[in-house]
Formats: sequence, structure tokens, C-alpha cells
Amino acid sequence: MPALDPGVRRAIFDAVKALEGESNAALERLVRCPSTLGNEASALDEMARNYEALGLTALRIPTVPAKLQDVPGFSPPLISYEGRDNVAAVHKPREAKGRSLVLQGHVDVVPEGAADLWATPPYEPSTRDGRMYGRGVGDMKAGDISNVMAFRALQMAGLQPAAEVQFHSVIEEECTGNGALACMMALPKCDAAIIPEPGPGFDAIYSVEVGVVWAWVTLTGRPTHVRNMHEGINAIEGVYLISRMFKDYEGEMNKAENVHPSFFGVNHPVNVNLGTLEGGEWNSSVPTRARIGMRVGVMLGRTAQDVKRDIEALVERARQDERLRGTQLKLEFKGFMADPCEFDMQSPIALLTKKHFAEASGRELREYKVSALTDGRFFTLYQGTPVACFGPEADSIHGIDESVSLDGFHATTSAIALSMAEWCGVEKA
Repeated sequence: MPALDPGVRRAIFDAVKALEGESNAALERLVRCPSTLGNEASALDEMARNYEALGLTALRIPTVPAKLQDVPGFSPPLISYEGRDNVAAVHKPREAKGRSLVLQGHVDVVPEGAADLWATPPYEPSTRDGRMYGRGVGDMKAGDISNVMAFRALQMAGLQPAAEVQFHSVIEEECTGNGALACMMALPKCDAAIIPEPGPGFDAIYSVEVGVVWAWVTLTGRPTHVRNMHEGINAIEGVYLISRMFKDYEGEMNKAENVHPSFFGVNHPVNVNLGTLEGGEWNSSVPTRARIGMRVGVMLGRTAQDVKRDIEALVERARQDERLRGTQLKLEFKGFMADPCEFDMQSPIALLTKKHFAEASGRELREYKVSALTDGRFFTLYQGTPVACFGPEADSIHGIDESVSLDGFHATTSAIALSMAEWCGVEKA
């Protein structure tokens, strides 16, 4: 498509500026939805209202494991998908002239942690010093609203895309990605995708990301009264030994010879996070059972299945360890079974978004080699669709007092609007 007409560019910039107050209010409404795992309905309903306000029809797309379990990229579910359908919408032009586009974002957020440590309540958004605070405000509800307001800005400028534009609001980006997979499989393939995930303290475009495997190990020991503890087997001490084995594995995976060249310069790209621990019954009893939940990174060049086999071998080795004699070990895989991914920084959509973000903000998007993952892998690995995964500077995502730069938020909206207009072409609304 030809470069944007200067008058069109100016009209879009002006519209995004005029929409800043409305955009902030829309972001506040979405942050007020406590959309942790299993509780996404309020956020999905809010996104449906946002799409309908654009004049689009909100579509509910269920996540059905029976239909997806043999599709590459599927992860074992954690809970039922009943009542948690993804929300999508599709814009159809009067005459398709340009290239089609997906604007995707996830509505799920991680738990808020210790709410008493927050300066303001995590689901009561607060704005101070040019930043908005709240759980999920950066990861990635600002991006969700940027997708909506970018389209709204075109409408205010009297325009609409001259190609199909799909909106996907999905669940479980934070634990499986199955919501993204369900939407991708349910709707026609587009020519490119934009996913406005946040930058880690700077405005970023994602260039490469690790994969992730979630695993749980349950150890059953032998309970006794604490006075006879030498006769028992302490399950909590047992899972501690297993956790040290996993941390040794982490060290091995971060040796230079095991790190893909795309991650050179990144300190410690493969992380094993000991995320959950359950166990014990009574302070004066040797505990019977303990369960540890882990998130294990997957280096580029390997697959989630490779790391699954590593985990199985490690647990089998633990079974043979003399210190764990007499215990029972159970290994489960639920949640992420996700492959790593490298994004093409020279793809037309990546170049376009970088150009337009610089125009909107006066700042360059910095390439981000991330030791985490996004839904972008589905489009890149399993559909061959180029992805621009980029977004505003955010702070403390998954932590206390998560926040996003409002300047970066609005610059992201402008960049998406300009990129959509140039990628898809425009026609009169």
C-alpha cells in the first residue's frame, strides 16, 4: 500500500489526541474487572461492549479442548472453559483493497499478590505522575484499549480500513494460550497481526521469546509425631530437595553453550520459577504430602516437548535418590506447553509499527529479547503470519503497584491507528 496521505496522518493524530480522556476512562473500566484465571467474564463483557460501540458485532468464540488438543500449540488446561468464551469482532470493508490485520490482546491478569502492599487497591485504577496503576493495566489492558481506540480514531477521522480487521480478546495468555489458539483457528487467516504487549521499563518491540512448560511434582512421605521425626519422611523437605535439582538444571540451561545466539547478551534467559508450594497438616506432625508447582523456560532451538522430557528425567532421577527413599512422586503437566519463538524484525508489519511509533512518540521502539512469552507465537509458528508485538513502557507487571505510562499508551494507540491505515488502506466511513 502507498504511504499515508499527510492529511490522513494529521487527522488520525488529532483524533487520538481528542480521544485521550475517553481512552483513559475505558482503560479504567477494564482494570476494574478482576480478570484472574476463571474470573474473566466481566472483562470479556467489557471488551464486547467496546467492540459494539465501534459498530461491530461481538462474537463469542469458545475454547473447546476436544477440538484443539491435536492442534500444534495446545496446552493442557487448568480449569473448565465453561462460561469463559473469548470475544472477537470483525470489520468488513465495502471494497477490500488492502491487507487484512488481526488486533489481538488478552484480558486475563495474574493474581495481585499481597493487596495490602499496593499503594492503591489493585482493581481501583489510580493515575499519578503520568502513569496509571492497577493490576493488568500494563499487561495488557492498555494494549486492549489501544486496539479499540485506534479503530475509533479512524472513525473520528471519517475513515475505516479498506481490508478485513479482526479483533481478538482472549483468555489464558498467562497460563496456556489456548484462548488465542481457539480464536486463530475459528477465524480466517489474516496478512499480519499486531499484539500491543508492554515493554519492560521502555517502549519495546518483541524480537524473540522463550517457551514455557508448567509442571507439578507431588511428593508423599511418611507422617509421624514430631517426637519421632527420624522415623518419618518429611514431604516438605523432600520437595525442597527436588527444587534444588530443578535449580541446578536451570544453571545448566543458562551455560553459554546452551543459549541460542538470538539470546546472546541476555542475562539468565532460562528461568525455573518455583511458583507454588502446598503441603503439611500440622506444625507438630511430620507432613505427609507436599506439592510444588514450577514454570520452566524453554530456550530457542529446543521445544516444549524436549523440556518435558528433561523434567520427566529429572523426576525419575529424584525417585532414585537415596535421600528420597520411601517416598512416592507424582508428576503432572498442566498449563503451558509452549514453544519458543523468534519474530521477524524485518517483516513489513514490524517495520511499519516501528516507523509509526517513532512518529507518534519521538522515541524508537527498542528490540526486546524476552525471557517470557506472548500469544504471538501462535501466529508466527503455526500460521506463518508476521507479528508486530510491541507496546508502551510498563513497570512492575506481575508485581506490586503495576503501572503503565499514559504517554506510551497513547503513542501505542497512534502507532496502531497509523499502521492499520497504511497496512489496510482506508475508505470513507
